Amino acid sequence: MTRRLPPAPTDQYVTLSQARLVATRALLTVRENLADTIAARAMMCIHGGAGFGKTVAVTSCLRELEPGEEIHRITFHARPTTRAVRHELFTSLGLPGQPPRYASEFDHLLKTALATHPRTLVLDEAQWLSSDQLEYVRYLWDDPYTQLAVVFVGGEGCYQTLRKEPMLSSRIFIWQRLARLTPEEVLDVIPLYHPIWAEADPGDIAFADQHAAHGNFRNWARLTAHTHTALQRTGRTRVDQEVLRWAFSRLAPTG
Repeated sequence: MTRRLPPAPTDQYVTLSQARLVATRALLTVRENLADTIAARAMMCIHGGAGFGKTVAVTSCLRELEPGEEIHRITFHARPTTRAVRHELFTSLGLPGQPPRYASEFDHLLKTALATHPRTLVLDEAQWLSSDQLEYVRYLWDDPYTQLAVVFVGGEGCYQTLRKEPMLSSRIFIWQRLARLTPEEVLDVIPLYHPIWAEADPGDIAFADQHAAHGNFRNWARLTAHTHTALQRTGRTRVDQEVLRWAFSRLAPTG
């Protein structure tokens, strides 16, 4: 589990010189929805398939709000216990001393800390949370004295996981689903993502999306890295379908 927003250079899926974060329509909507959720001290859910840019969009937008907004981020890579969630919050909030042994004492400590000033809690990979942990988050947020905004971020299954909890889902202020880039968006966005695509023929970009990237930003990041390598090794200055086919050969087959 991680507790801080990652540094800006890690926004890209792979280390790739000159790659840029592009303000897509989805990212701009995330920015607006996060601002509204935080202003209301509410809860929101951002969900979608793997590689669609959920975590990148959320972290890059939240980073713009620091240091004015205190942000705590916890990422789940396996199903935690409620005790583990308590301990993660204790550590993330930087509370002194040792964590309390008893749940009631622990909960009182966390609610007291969360009442001191406004905070935003980001729960990434929230599809791993069970009913008990989701209820615990709602319990903390529902306290009339805590000043907490909560952002659930998750992949496939996150929406269904939260919707199964009526006490929680009825309190979600904004739901946002991130989807694949459409073919039209690909032609608008990808030339801005990296210089190798800026001068590429739109037909070649469409070819790359159809055969390898499929509107998925993580796929585009890998494809861009391999295509960049191909250009360097061949001495070519522009992307073409021969270069792209070599890059495709390094990726898992699709379709």
